Amino acid sequence: MTEYESLSVTNNSSRQFLSFILAGEEYATDILKVQEIRDWTHATIVPNSPDYVEGVTNLRGQIIPIINLRTRFSLPSDANLKDRIVIVLNVDDGHRTRLMGLLVDAFAETYDINDHEIKTAPSKISVIDDEFIIGLASANEQMLILLDVDELLTSQELTPTVNDNVA
Repeated sequence: MTEYESLSVTNNSSRQFLSFILAGEEYATDILKVQEIRDWTHATIVPNSPDYVEGVTNLRGQIIPIINLRTRFSLPSDANLKDRIVIVLNVDDGHRTRLMGLLVDAFAETYDINDHEIKTAPSKISVIDDEFIIGLASANEQMLILLDVDELLTSQELTPTVNDNVA
């Protein structure tokens, strides 16, 4: 292998993403953040928490908050959904890492996406704040919205009750 071939191989890095369905759209997060995927079971409600916090659940002795992404993104609820899932994620707020769960409609796929295929999302075109989006990527002829779960789940909108006392 020549030096040029070696350089082009190292510059062609890719990342793996786990995708999920939410209101008919496909979103994805870095697979290295995913601890596990679980079937949805109702959580214990936490009084005075934001409306998008479904509550908390016990995961092998650790209490984790469950965030309903439909509600968090102001998407309409769907009473017909029966087999929703929780994606348990390792979230880093810069000071510590903790587990949090995302309640989504369904698991979709895992993808290898080259870094050069990730495009910047146009500003202010979504109900999702720009700071929560890593970018957009095309996979299997459809657009994926790549989410930054560290930003999404540690934003100032999550109350101290959820971030500090519960998690």
